[in-house]
Amino acid sequence: MKYLLLIMLTILNMNAMDLKPWTRQIEKLSDEEKYIIINKGTERPFTGKYTDEKSNGTYTCKLCDAPLYKSSDKFKSSCGWPSFDDAIDGAVRRVPDADGRRIEIVCNNCGGHLGHVFEGERYTAKNTRHCVNSISLTLKPEKNEKDLNMSYAYFAGGCFWGVEYYLEKLDGVKAVYSGFMGGHVKNPGYYEVVSGTTGHLEAVEVIYDKSKVSYEKIARTFFEIHDPTQANGQGPDIGNQYLSGVFTSDESEKNTIKKLIALLDENGFDVATKILPATDFYKADEGHQNYYNKKGSRPYCHGYKKRF
Repeated sequence: MKYLLLIMLTILNMNAMDLKPWTRQIEKLSDEEKYIIINKGTERPFTGKYTDEKSNGTYTCKLCDAPLYKSSDKFKSSCGWPSFDDAIDGAVRRVPDADGRRIEIVCNNCGGHLGHVFEGERYTAKNTRHCVNSISLTLKPEKNEKDLNMSYAYFAGGCFWGVEYYLEKLDGVKAVYSGFMGGHVKNPGYYEVVSGTTGHLEAVEVIYDKSKVSYEKIARTFFEIHDPTQANGQGPDIGNQYLSGVFTSDESEKNTIKKLIALLDENGFDVATKILPATDFYKADEGHQNYYNKKGSRPYCHGYKKRF
């Protein structure tokens, strides 16, 4: 019995937080933030602001602002909370949970509660999942910086919501962003583009790991999830901003698209897809990202149809 009490006291001591240095920061927290960060609560699944966040940057502690996670270590687990397979070295501390069954993770700087860590689930090669409450984090985005370990591709196939929905399901695709490309106005807004006056197409930026999925595989999927023969838009969405197009960054990509269009022609499809040079990509606002996943529905004018 004494041994059991000693273990319990040890766990409680490891979980204890010295809150005095953070009194001023704690006073700024909302009641919900205090419940999770101080009292070790858990936010409801699929409600956190960072669950499906794909922006590049560094996630810091909400309480003390210490850097905790890199966006490059974030992955989609569909568990309902942000998931990371690694943390910044020395930033996160593991402690036995009070229930004696799980391993809690806390900020190593201030002791603020983050969530729990799990191993052996085989989501990624690191076989580790830091399951973190969004409310415990703040994202410091890296503006206009590309992940040099990833490759980028750009496609336009009507409403960007549907193209994003299907392409982000491919293995090896890290993220897909909805936005605009090909126009003559800098930083256009959504309603400017749909007015047809900026020259932009609704497009998506696909960020992918070329060691896991090829550009050709993504392009083939693109041609099979929208109608490349429609010349005036896509489905019921009519207008120049909804035209089918592929924005290529080099001759290799251009030749791949030409090859695929030739194959489609051989299969009897009169392809209207334009091959265009990649220009500045302007990301649409957050309300247009992950639209169908947030809504819990499926695209209205996109769907898979075998064409190759």
